[in-house]
Amino acid sequence: MGKGGESAMKKASKFTWEQVKEHNTPEDAWIVYKNKVYNVSNWHEHPGGAVIYTHAGDDMTDIFAAMHAAGSYNMLRKFLIGDLIPETTPKDLHQINFEKGYRDLRAKMVEIGLFKSRPSFYVYKCISTQCLWVTAFAMVYFSESTVVHLSAALLMGLFFQQCGWLAHDFLHHQVFRKRKYGDYAGIYWGNLMQGYSMQWWKNKHNGHHAVPNLHNSSADAQDGDPDIDTMPLLAWSLFQAKQGGDSKVTKFFIEHQAYFYFPILLLARISWLNESFKVSYGIGAATENAALELKMKGLQYPFLEKVGVALHYVWMLAFVSGFGRFSFFHSFTLFMVATCSCGWFLAVVFGLGHNGMATYNAATRPDFWKLQVTTTRNITGGHGIPQAFIDWFCGGLQYQVEHHLFPMLPRHSLKETHKLVESFCKEWKVQYHEADIVVGTREVLQHLDQVAAEFVADFLLDGPTM
Repeated sequence: MGKGGESAMKKASKFTWEQVKEHNTPEDAWIVYKNKVYNVSNWHEHPGGAVIYTHAGDDMTDIFAAMHAAGSYNMLRKFLIGDLIPETTPKDLHQINFEKGYRDLRAKMVEIGLFKSRPSFYVYKCISTQCLWVTAFAMVYFSESTVVHLSAALLMGLFFQQCGWLAHDFLHHQVFRKRKYGDYAGIYWGNLMQGYSMQWWKNKHNGHHAVPNLHNSSADAQDGDPDIDTMPLLAWSLFQAKQGGDSKVTKFFIEHQAYFYFPILLLARISWLNESFKVSYGIGAATENAALELKMKGLQYPFLEKVGVALHYVWMLAFVSGFGRFSFFHSFTLFMVATCSCGWFLAVVFGLGHNGMATYNAATRPDFWKLQVTTTRNITGGHGIPQAFIDWFCGGLQYQVEHHLFPMLPRHSLKETHKLVESFCKEWKVQYHEADIVVGTREVLQHLDQVAAEFVADFLLDGPTM
C-alpha cells in the first residue's frame, strides 16, 4: 500500500511540479490526477499491476482515463496527499486549451455511444477465427501431402495472429463491462490458443500503452516502453544505441540492424513463448517492472495460466505430429513454419505501428495526445493491397493512432473515430501519420539505417570509452 491514506489527507499540502517530479521510482512514487497529488509508493496491490509506476513523478490524468473504467478513481482517494500548484507546470494557455479540447472529444465519443461494444461483432470474430484452427487441423488429419501440411502450418500461424487481435481486444476490456470476463477470454485466446501468458502480455502491453517509444528517464525509474527495449539487437534512437557500450557484438548488430530486422521478426514468437512460460510457471521475467509485479503480487490467475499454457503445447504437439504420424523432422518443420509465420504476421503489424516513429526520453515526454499520436503510424491499403484486406489482417491496429488514444474503444468503432481524430489533429496542427505496408516498412528500415549511420559516426568521432 502507498504511503498515502487518510493520515496523509489530513496533512494535505500544495506541491510544485518540480517537487512531484522528484518522486519517480516504485519505492517513492507520486502521481498527478486532475491537479491532485497522490502518493502510491509501493502500491503493489494496484489492480492493473506495476504499470502504475510508468507515470511516477508525472501527470497521469489522460492515461488513467484511457485505461480505466468509470468509478476506478475511488481506489485512488486514500492516497491523496495534496494539490498540485497549476502555475508551476510548464503549460501555457494554448496547451491548457488543447488538453481541454481532446478531453471534450473523448466525452463526445462516450455520449454518442462509440465505447459501447457490439456483441454480434465479437461473436462473429471468435467463430471465424476458431474456424481457421479447425481448418488447419483438418488439413493435417485428412491429408498425406507435405504441401498441404505446410499450408496448414502457415494457416496456423495466421490463426495465432488473429488470436492475438482477439486477446488484445478482450484484455483491453473493449467487450465486457466486468473485467474478469475479459481476463477469462484473454486466457482462452492467449494462454490456451497461443501459448502466451495473459499476465506477461498485460504487463508488457499496458506499459507500452502508457509510455510508447519512451526511454527510461533514469536507471531507477520504470517509465520506459518495454516494446523498444530491443538492445543489443535493434536500436531505435542514437541515445539507445549508445547505451549498448563498446561491445563488438552490439556494434556489429547495430551497424547491420536494417538487415537483421526481418529475421528477428520471424523468431519473435519463440521469445514470446519463452517469456510466457517463465512468467506462468514463476521462473522469471524479462523486465524489472514485470519482475517487481510478480514478486510483490504474483499471478492473478495462477492455475488458469499454467493449465492454459500446458494445454496449448498438448494440442500443438498433436497438430505438428499429425496425431503421431509424422517424423520428428516433419513435425519440427511444421512447428517452425507456424511459429515463424506467426511472428512475422504479428510483428509486421505492430512493428509498423511504432517502429521508425518519434522516440523520447521519459523525463521530457510531451502531453498524452501528442505522445500517442507522434509515436504511432496508421496502416492503409496501397501498392495493390486493398483496404478491406488491411482491415481484416491488422485486426483493428491499422487504426493504431486511434487505438492508442482510446484503448478501450471496441474495434468496430475505430473507423468512425478515425475521422474525428484526424480532424482534431488537423485543427490543432498535430502531426498525424499514415502509410501503406510497403511505404511503412521502407520507413522503418530507413530509420534503422539512419540510427546505425549516426551511431557509427558518433563512435568514430568520440572513440570507445575507457
